[in-house]
Amino acid sequence: MTTRTFLPSAAHTNWLLVIGFLSLGCAFYLRYHVVEQASIGIACGEGLQASLCTIRRFVIALFSHAVFGWVALGAATLNLIRPHLVVLAVGIAAAAFGIVLYNVAPSALAVALLILSLARPVRAEE
Repeated sequence: MTTRTFLPSAAHTNWLLVIGFLSLGCAFYLRYHVVEQASIGIACGEGLQASLCTIRRFVIALFSHAVFGWVALGAATLNLIRPHLVVLAVGIAAAAFGIVLYNVAPSALAVALLILSLARPVRAEE
């Protein structure tokens, strides 16, 4: 009986790349145009009731509690134990958000575990 490593197909890899780059682009937008923008921060601090302010407060609450990093680390650990394409996609997306949005340490560890999971043998289908 031969074992094979967890390796997504070419089509799955393309979808993982799309998910990763969209997550990275969304995280960059949130960081540089919503969270760090001084004019938005002043307007939201003075009581502006816009959806952008709600999103800003929500994102700040999430990265203040390191949610992005812990979700990435949890998904990466789960993917290391039992590799699955959906868990890998969640780990990639959460790690991209975590690295850009100030949760670097757990997200970087998650990326290392995600890379390590590609060398993990997959159980044979019965």
